[in-house]
Amino acid sequence: MSSSAPSTDQAPAGLYGSTIGDRIVRATVAEGVGTAILVYVGTSAAVAGALGSQTYDLLGVVLAFGVVLVALVAALGHVSGCHLNPAITIGLASTGRFPWRFAGAYVGAQVVGGLVGALATWASYGDSARTEALLAATTPGEGVSSGRAFLVEMLVTFVLVLVVISVATDDRAEGAAAPIAVGFALAAAIFVAGPLTGGAVNPARAIGPNLLAGELAPLWIYLLAPVVGGVLASVLYDRVLAPADPPS
Repeated sequence: MSSSAPSTDQAPAGLYGSTIGDRIVRATVAEGVGTAILVYVGTSAAVAGALGSQTYDLLGVVLAFGVVLVALVAALGHVSGCHLNPAITIGLASTGRFPWRFAGAYVGAQVVGGLVGALATWASYGDSARTEALLAATTPGEGVSSGRAFLVEMLVTFVLVLVVISVATDDRAEGAAAPIAVGFALAAAIFVAGPLTGGAVNPARAIGPNLLAGELAPLWIYLLAPVVGGVLASVLYDRVLAPADPPS
């Protein structure tokens, strides 16, 4: 298969060599379960820190999200491609690297997974997780305008999706390193965005905690900005970087 975008009329090989074929139910279940685990682990660390635990600070939250994503990619990458993020699904679909006819099911499963993960955090830490820690809902930091928050979320998601597409769709990349590269990319994105926006980097990660905690006003930023960043990264890789050969 060439590195150019495949036709959307075919069912191309997905991330990490996965193939959906007629197993869309299994794949969407994997997306929902994986997203729920990602949100549960990451927001639990953030909630613990917000409730006064000396164990978790920003570094703890970064490690929680990054490490669990490494584990999930290794565990579920061959089943569904382990997108766990609508920005990745829509970015891939925008360049024909994922079938549009499956994109809605994937995004729906990811959103449901985000809600379930936030509910699990609430159940684990009790009512104070919602009333005091807001279930780690993502909101712009003090003094951060909506425009700057949008830009930051777009940029960090661009970085994440560029790494995902590079290591998980191109045969020239070292496949064994893909889970680590993707987990590190998410960790790096949260390192940058955490103090400014909360570091959602993923609409499905934002929608569950924000809806359940009633933080609806800034939610549009976290739904739209990552998708824009994901599409831009996908287009750049597909049109510019994928066809290129290193200098000889």
